[in-house]
Amino acid sequence: MKETNPILEEILRCYQEDEKKLVIYSYKLAEEALKDKFRENKRPFIEHPVNVAHIVSNEIGLRYECVVAVFLHEAIRFNPDILDNIPKGYFPEEIINIALSLNKIAAIKPKETRLEAENYKRLILSYSKDPRVTLIKLADRLEVMRNIYLLPKSSQERKVTETMLLYIPIAHQLGLYNLKSELENIFFKYTDPVHYREITNKLKATQPQRDRLAESFIKPLKERIAAEGLEFTIKQRTKTAYSIWKKMEKQEIDFDGVKDVLAIRIIIKCENNRELEHELCWKVYSIVTEEYTPDTKRLRNWISKPKENGYESLHTTVSSSDGNSLEVQIRTERMDIIAENGNAAHWSYKGIKGETEIVQWLNNVRNALESGIKYSESYTPQYLKEEVFVFTPDGELRRLPQGATVLDFAFDIHTNLGIKCSGAIIDGKAVSIKDRLKTGDIVEIMSNKNQKPSADWLNFVTTSKARNKIRLKLKEELKKRADIGKELLERRLKNWKEEFTDDDIAVFLKKYKLKTVSEFYSYIEDGTIDIMSIKSYLSDKKEQKELHEHPEEKAASVTQQKSNESDYLIIDGKLGNVGYKMAKCCNPIYGDEVFGFVSIKDGIKIHRLSCPNATRLIENYPYRIQKVKWRESMDRGSFQTTIKVIIDDAAIYPRLLEMVTGFGASLRSSSFIPKEGRNKGDFDVKIQVYVSSNQVLDKIISNMKKTKGVYSATRISQ
Repeated sequence: MKETNPILEEILRCYQEDEKKLVIYSYKLAEEALKDKFRENKRPFIEHPVNVAHIVSNEIGLRYECVVAVFLHEAIRFNPDILDNIPKGYFPEEIINIALSLNKIAAIKPKETRLEAENYKRLILSYSKDPRVTLIKLADRLEVMRNIYLLPKSSQERKVTETMLLYIPIAHQLGLYNLKSELENIFFKYTDPVHYREITNKLKATQPQRDRLAESFIKPLKERIAAEGLEFTIKQRTKTAYSIWKKMEKQEIDFDGVKDVLAIRIIIKCENNRELEHELCWKVYSIVTEEYTPDTKRLRNWISKPKENGYESLHTTVSSSDGNSLEVQIRTERMDIIAENGNAAHWSYKGIKGETEIVQWLNNVRNALESGIKYSESYTPQYLKEEVFVFTPDGELRRLPQGATVLDFAFDIHTNLGIKCSGAIIDGKAVSIKDRLKTGDIVEIMSNKNQKPSADWLNFVTTSKARNKIRLKLKEELKKRADIGKELLERRLKNWKEEFTDDDIAVFLKKYKLKTVSEFYSYIEDGTIDIMSIKSYLSDKKEQKELHEHPEEKAASVTQQKSNESDYLIIDGKLGNVGYKMAKCCNPIYGDEVFGFVSIKDGIKIHRLSCPNATRLIENYPYRIQKVKWRESMDRGSFQTTIKVIIDDAAIYPRLLEMVTGFGASLRSSSFIPKEGRNKGDFDVKIQVYVSSNQVLDKIISNMKKTKGVYSATRISQ
């Protein structure tokens, strides 16, 4: 064939003339469809399907139909209309079905497949009833892994993880040991480069020593086996770096402790007769064990009872007189071909090319796939046992420690997402922030703008990043609350004309078992510490001091406090049970600094000390002024007051009303009036509310002030 590449020429040599025509035609279709496509190294993308086809034909040993399907799959993928231009019946229906199935699999997104081998396998089988699709996918993955250096780092991580969790187990199940070993080694190289280099360099350094050892072992065996009149070949095999590393880990030994780094394989030529094959294998085994000392514990008889995937061989470990040991594998040519390439090799071996055998093998592949992927735990790398691999909805791979939660994942993506995380959607189900992740999960984080971190989060997150960010945010939130609480207390202390010392703070720290002053102020902000309890504490402290200095005045004080037990206020005992009313000019609230004014008609009226009329009443009628204070313990009532707010956006108005009810206050009425003149565009809002204390009112006003678009928020008399 003219103007083709050498790899395609090598593929064509595997097939007959009529088969070659279909291979060449499908190649040309793919070449045309991919003419403008390039790989990451700027080489033509057609190289990928050509390489996959070579693996399919020359390494796995599949027939020409699979090679044609590889090229046709790529052609259709990039030019869906191509089948309409091909004469009907030109390609057998089975080839078209394989190609279309490969197209469906190529279109699968991570969110649809996840990473679980069982789910992925079922999806492949649902797209095609032909198990050859799975074998082609293995070939495709091997080609990708051989060229993985072309991909960006994030894609490399995802590909090697998929390879270990999905493709290597399938290759192992089907007995494709060469393919499996190569995938494992590439996986090892990219996931643990330090140990890979270490073992690879040791293998290179000790290669001459192994060559000499193999030669000394093989020479006497060649002579004795040849003397028996047998035809045979002897190969030597060095264990892969990955296999050596797994044995070092499992047995907790160093490189020198691995006894089967080197193995020799004796391959006997004989006719296809199982009874004769077994007889000759055991005959060679006798020769080997007569020449060298066998380790009977390491005899593996897979010819009398082959493995489920068809592997047949005799394995033993022997030692020479000088103490050197190695593994010896004994098998026939037929056994060796199947051992190298799995059951796919059945039709490439002479005498097993009939359609019946192919159909039987394909059935065996299907049975193996449908029976479930069984992959020994010993094959799983340690780091995969210690980590989980999960994906964002866009398919981005994230690696987290085993036991990581939804919240860990959210913080791993972005700090702000972690702070606002309220849960996640995994596999279509809503889960909490505490749910543990498992490898293959596609995690879609849900957030809530009102969500805030709590100290409880530190009890279940596992990553240091999440812990550090949560602690930092908790400190920030604590400082904000502490600043508000401190401001509230200082304002009250100023009104009360009281001093609150460090010693006083220490009393409350001890009482509430707090560690820092910031926690104390934050407790005031959230109401855990009632600010009136501080006033009571200061009053008691003052009384104790006065009692100590003037004990004779204590009795009179007690007498005064007994009056009007059912009322909110304690009024000067000299007036008896005189009725009182709250002055409408200033609307006092529980907790305000107040005084009583004896009116002619309405009894005592209670005014705030900050009342607009207070100065006039106190200066002009001092003889009518009565000392009044709120009871320290009482059933809270409701007190009416008015809040005036100036805002720049009408949309803020509903939020202000929500704040009122959000703090347990009751809304009586409200008004919303656009401002005129110079401040046109702003709005005056007046809200009449019922509150239980001035502490609640302070919280409402404080939160209104912090709202964007609020210019001012103040308490007014009317």
